[in-house]
Amino acid sequence: MHSIIDTTVIFIFSAFVLAIGLLFARTGRNLKSFFAGGEAVPWFIGGLSLFMSFFSAGTFVAWGSIAYKQGWVAITIQWTMCVGALVTAVFLAPKWKATGNLTAAEFIRARLGEKVQKTYIGIFTLVSVFIKGSVLYPVAKLVSVSLGFPLMESTIVLGIFMIAYTAIGGLWAVMVTDILQFVILTAAVFILLPLSLDRAGGFDQFVQHVPADFFQPIGGEYTLGFVLAFVLYHICYIGGNWTFVQRYTSVDSPRSARKVAFLFAALYLICPMIWMLPPMIYQSINPSLTGIDTENAYLMICKLVLPPGLLGLMLTGMYFSTSASANTTLNVVSAVFTNDIYKGFINPAASDKKLISVARLSSWGFGLGMIIIALLVPAAGGIVEVVLSISAISGGPLLAPPLWALFSKRINGKTTFWITLTGLAVNLYFKVLSPLVFDIKLSRAAETIIGVGLPLILLMAYEVYARYKNLIAPEYESYIKQKTIKKAEALVQEEAIEVKRQNKFGLKVIAGSLAFVAVMLLALSLFTTSGSGITAAIGVVILLSAVIPWRASQKVLIQSQTVPVEIVQH
Repeated sequence: MHSIIDTTVIFIFSAFVLAIGLLFARTGRNLKSFFAGGEAVPWFIGGLSLFMSFFSAGTFVAWGSIAYKQGWVAITIQWTMCVGALVTAVFLAPKWKATGNLTAAEFIRARLGEKVQKTYIGIFTLVSVFIKGSVLYPVAKLVSVSLGFPLMESTIVLGIFMIAYTAIGGLWAVMVTDILQFVILTAAVFILLPLSLDRAGGFDQFVQHVPADFFQPIGGEYTLGFVLAFVLYHICYIGGNWTFVQRYTSVDSPRSARKVAFLFAALYLICPMIWMLPPMIYQSINPSLTGIDTENAYLMICKLVLPPGLLGLMLTGMYFSTSASANTTLNVVSAVFTNDIYKGFINPAASDKKLISVARLSSWGFGLGMIIIALLVPAAGGIVEVVLSISAISGGPLLAPPLWALFSKRINGKTTFWITLTGLAVNLYFKVLSPLVFDIKLSRAAETIIGVGLPLILLMAYEVYARYKNLIAPEYESYIKQKTIKKAEALVQEEAIEVKRQNKFGLKVIAGSLAFVAVMLLALSLFTTSGSGITAAIGVVILLSAVIPWRASQKVLIQSQTVPVEIVQH
């Protein structure tokens, strides 16, 4: 664990990730290029980035714990995300792209009004900073425990590192590092899996030494009701979370937005079956873990079977998968502040140069807020549970109304405002006041059903009422007019050329990043005491896959967009 090789691997990858942010420092010319990749991000890159945005240390700690204790149940729970993504792909992602808005907050202002937007921005920003700040703490703790560094210093350094390449490089820097982290993590798990099975004595021995109900799809507190409620929650979450909406609006068309969500669904259908196997296998090797110790199951199987170097690779994947999630949120919060607060209210006439400066400064501001929250976690003790409770309280009331507004011409800003406040008040009562005052605590399933179900019931009731009265929301009519004007606006020629240049550059950086990871794996295969063959094989596969984004970059023809000479001659 304290191997010099492991530490070296982590620092090399960290330096490379920061270098990627610096590479994109000069590519963001305006808000669309900085926060939405010029609305021309290739759909497969957006899909992979969306997938990695879902990951954090909790994927290995929380789901790893459930996989260790209850086996296949952990995979069933993650499959609810696949179902949510399928519904999003068919109905929601294309709708978001068709709005023509850069952020979800921009749509809310155009469709539901400024009052609703301000309310949503305030709650969303607060929840996002608290949640991602709390996520930074377990990552820093993991670094501290595994490599022996002080916790406070680890938190600050990781936080500053996280902010740096997001603030410098914008969305493209975040997405490229998302893909890099996906490749690193997938490579590490594919190396870990056969080594784990070998340590367990093979697949048959693994199956024989786990509990009889280990492969049941549901069990314990994770009932069928909970799973169905979680499906409903993830439809709203994947389809309406502002972080994920950015992935649907940053591609070139509604069809591409649909492909982003379909790719996410496909990855969440396959990957949980592979990534949850190591802690399940560890159950057959060491079934003695109980209580909070089960959260260490993933790290323990890594320490048990991975040799120096490969252990560093796995830890790198764990660290930066969390960083990917936090960076995506940081980018979106900064986008909302710059586009919807600064440009919308403070300085509507701000130049592109000024807006990019505000975007980078706001990334640092919100990022430092996350670091402060992370540093307070040890002192506050239960703040992580409090933050998760905030998420549960705010999820349905914040996500459901804007999704409804994508399809309804009757829902108005005033009704949305009161439905949101009612949902927040009821959820707050059942989550906080009811257990304290009456000692009544809802089950996970009931909590999720009420949290998402109540806003949907209220929205449906108003829709029926408005249809009966033949009411059309006044905000809807003005929204349609604005949408028509937006469609008539086109990129100026210079901006279109720059967007193509940025995307061509991004594809080349992805190709170079894949080649870098391949070279690192091939080098590690020379030093590892076990798993050298599969490490080298995966390195070769990644090296060959680098050809795909490179060839895609060659198909981006910038010259065809240049102004013909005869036009400028007189």
